[in-house]
Amino acid sequence: MYLIVGLGNHGIEYQKTFHNMGFMTVDILAEKLGVNFKKKECEALIAEAYIRGEKIIIAKPQTYMNNSGRAVKQLLNKHKLTEENLCVIYDDYDLPKGAVRIRPSGSAGTHNGMRSIIGETGMKNFTRIRIGIKDENLTEIPIVNYVLSRIRSADDELFYQAFDRASDAAKALAGGLSVELTMTKYNG
Repeated sequence: MYLIVGLGNHGIEYQKTFHNMGFMTVDILAEKLGVNFKKKECEALIAEAYIRGEKIIIAKPQTYMNNSGRAVKQLLNKHKLTEENLCVIYDDYDLPKGAVRIRPSGSAGTHNGMRSIIGETGMKNFTRIRIGIKDENLTEIPIVNYVLSRIRSADDELFYQAFDRASDAAKALAGGLSVELTMTKYNG
């Protein structure tokens, strides 16, 4: 079994904001796998799919970003999963907009959702798929305001391509492709 978590904030006011990159990516992943987020479990909306006979849980925590770790910890405990079976998808202000980077482990950096997951679970060695959001032309905006601002329509195609690549990477990981090979294929 594999758990893929897209980070974001629920509610209409947060749709299409930079901090919802994880939600938008797992929505595309669920669509590709032909499943919907119909079930609420462990403070998250979940969709269930199968890849190569293995069950995949795709989750969107409903705890707001800064408490994402609560939902992730509950899901890991309920399904008796370890960090090797976890992939988290989220926005990253330190990467240029539209970039996709996969890492097998790391710190939370400046991301409060990741800080919550690491703090709640005590885990650091789980796969991360980060989607860059930094716009060099808008560096004067404080990060907290920037991540909650809406994606400009001029960047829609760039981010859709990033969501598409990130969702393919998550699907590959859940299907058994190693992190190293996934990084080689999808980082960019």
